[in-house]
Amino acid sequence: MKYTPDEVMQYVQEEDVKFIRMAFCDVYGRQRNAAIMPGELPRAFEHGIAFDASAVPGFRMGARSDLFLRPNADTLKELPWRPQHGRVAHMFCDIVRPDGRPFEADTRRLLRDAVEDAAAAGYVFRFGTEMEFYLFRLDEEGNPTKIPFDTAGYMDVAPDDRGENVRRDVCLTLERMGIQPESSHHESGPGQNEIDFRYADPVTAADNAVIFRSVVKTIATQNGLYADFSARPLPESDGNGMHINISAVRNGEDLSPLCLVPGLMERIRDMTLFLNPTAGSYDRLGRDKAPLYISWSEENRSQLLRIPAAAGQYRRLELRSPDSDANPYLAFALLIRACLEGLERGLELPAPADLDLFTAGPEVLRQFRRLPGSLEEAAAAAGDSSFIRAWVPETVLAAYLPG
Repeated sequence: MKYTPDEVMQYVQEEDVKFIRMAFCDVYGRQRNAAIMPGELPRAFEHGIAFDASAVPGFRMGARSDLFLRPNADTLKELPWRPQHGRVAHMFCDIVRPDGRPFEADTRRLLRDAVEDAAAAGYVFRFGTEMEFYLFRLDEEGNPTKIPFDTAGYMDVAPDDRGENVRRDVCLTLERMGIQPESSHHESGPGQNEIDFRYADPVTAADNAVIFRSVVKTIATQNGLYADFSARPLPESDGNGMHINISAVRNGEDLSPLCLVPGLMERIRDMTLFLNPTAGSYDRLGRDKAPLYISWSEENRSQLLRIPAAAGQYRRLELRSPDSDANPYLAFALLIRACLEGLERGLELPAPADLDLFTAGPEVLRQFRRLPGSLEEAAAAAGDSSFIRAWVPETVLAAYLPG
């Protein structure tokens, strides 16, 4: 349900909401918040709630470090795991300067700008994510270990799959928050799980990804476990990916996923730093079904870009390189920009790679461009890219580049 500010204040009063979390993300996509009482809502909507931005990683403030959080009423959601008496809700916020100007490192706004520019050009994008995570045991003092919760494999069932109840609780919690998971299952690694989302508009899809990480960590903690979304938490097992499914409509007509391939292949090296932002990201790429070469094909899981078997509105393009450490707002914004560039420049569709790149020999692989092989190489590609410098503000780029 979409709320107005007046409806939010009415809801808070009628539903006994005592705390409202003013949620936002730092440049790395980590959710942060300040909780306010209901009486502060009118001020929050009119002026915003001040906070010390110098303490937020990546914001790189100077001597003047005050910023304000202005809530988006239409993002109101109750947190179902909090008490039923004295309930807790949250809203995502715009980050603005004291004079009301948007803060340039607000990556949620960067995504909204990309969506608006796409709409002005006649395009509507939809995104859906497939997010993987590990469940690890805690030690006697409640600290995370690297001991998996189970030793099950891909799509195993209980009792081997011990994460089934956790995934069920996560899905039911998300559903109560108005977020629709499509499916869930045990993944290939021991203690590894995956939950997939129904596609949505880009901002909602990114909001859902941020909420999802919070819900999974909360439910895992309630079950005496630790949820790890890092790119490769166990060196000997599969890494955690965040496969991104993309579709587009132009003037009310579904575009073929093939139309999106050229722009993404053209700019994927430039943006890899933001899709794979940690050193561990590059321990995952090129191993265990994670791509390394810049290629596309239909239904082929060894490719960077693939078009899964589906029909009608479910026929989408899947990008397989990103991992769950990525900031979804920044990732989706850059993917939209790359797709738009390919569409507007009329870039030619490269030939498909209809072979298994995981078993291909060196003479075959030499025909393909590669993704960056390390965080340093990815940073160099981003820093040298006119595409990145056109769409990523200097404050954000500086937070990702070394030095």
